[in-house]
Amino acid sequence: MGLLKSKKNKKFSYSPRYYDDKGKGNPFEIKTKFDEFRTTTGENHGLINKFKLAWADVKDKADRQTNIRIAIIITILLAIFLFIIDFDLSIFYSN
Repeated sequence: MGLLKSKKNKKFSYSPRYYDDKGKGNPFEIKTKFDEFRTTTGENHGLINKFKLAWADVKDKADRQTNIRIAIIITILLAIFLFIIDFDLSIFYSN
């Protein structure tokens, strides 16, 4: 009646519904959207090498419009913060 037999595990043959075998890469690989554009990801080993590559990216690929946009956003947020805490600018002026 099966009292002495060990129970066998069920086997499932799972194949993903929308997986295309002819495509590139593994569908289960976790990869971010911008990994192919970053130089600090991939085969670069070592912390110092990653810092050197990141610094080279900052120096070489600095986008002027992005820097201006970030400066404007920081200025606006700082002004809002100073308005909220009711900062008095008269401390910078001498009477």
